[in-house]
Amino acid sequence: MHITMLGTGAAFPDPDRAQSGILLTLTNGRHYLFDCGAGITHNMVRANVNPAEVPFVFLTHLHHDHCCDFPLFAITGWMWSRKGAPIVVGPKGTKHFCSHLFEGGAFDTDFRARSFYPARKTNLEAVRPDVRECSPGLAYEDEHVRITCDWVEHIPREVSECFGVRVEAEGKVLAFSGDTAPCESMVKLAQDADYLMHECTFPEAFIEHRKKSGVGIFAHTSPTELGIIAKRANVKNLVATHFGHFESTNAVIKRASTAHVPVELMGPHLMDDVVRDIRKNYSGSLRLAHDLMRIDI
Repeated sequence: MHITMLGTGAAFPDPDRAQSGILLTLTNGRHYLFDCGAGITHNMVRANVNPAEVPFVFLTHLHHDHCCDFPLFAITGWMWSRKGAPIVVGPKGTKHFCSHLFEGGAFDTDFRARSFYPARKTNLEAVRPDVRECSPGLAYEDEHVRITCDWVEHIPREVSECFGVRVEAEGKVLAFSGDTAPCESMVKLAQDADYLMHECTFPEAFIEHRKKSGVGIFAHTSPTELGIIAKRANVKNLVATHFGHFESTNAVIKRASTAHVPVELMGPHLMDDVVRDIRKNYSGSLRLAHDLMRIDI
């Protein structure tokens, strides 16, 4: 099996990174998608994967950079003759999110226009997702994978539950953090995992800046904290991802970031600092994710 890092960025539109999305492809060719932020459907096609052939999506939480590409993913699958309804597993609110997208929702005009044609009309289930809201514990299981989840600490739970996941497939264990501050539940989900894909949104100084600025969420995991998590969980391979534009040199992003992060510190050199800080505590295999990175397992 292999993992394709479809999107490795965060909430800001970044010309170098799509938003959050990880695709697991088993040896038998079956696909499982984790998160569906902006750019994921395009990168899926770039990776030679047909969205109509991806039957399962897990949304770790409902921040836009983890779910806003889902309408494009679903409608593309419909146009490309998806067989059956896509299974969507996510936190409370996922049913509300999906039910307001297609029939009678934001894309109702698109739905009515396309469903006029016989091929689409006979396949309406492709845009009628099979939504399953999960709780901590077993989230999904079929003959190929077992997925368990637990709450992680990102935004207040009464606003939106946020989940990390543990995936068991083909004798391997994979874990994905979603977005989170350091927490015990993520250490448990990742225990002895073959691969941990974990957010590393901002370096320490950027998180501290956001704590004081009051302009956005600062419940993220710094590189130093990520190294501690990986060591405590005894993971064999660590993939840092969900980078929050701190290394960008894009002029538009820098201007937009003025109130969000210490712009004077931004730049590609910070990736060296990320590695250095993770290595303070973790000595195992380490990769910094980029879009379309493929990891064979």
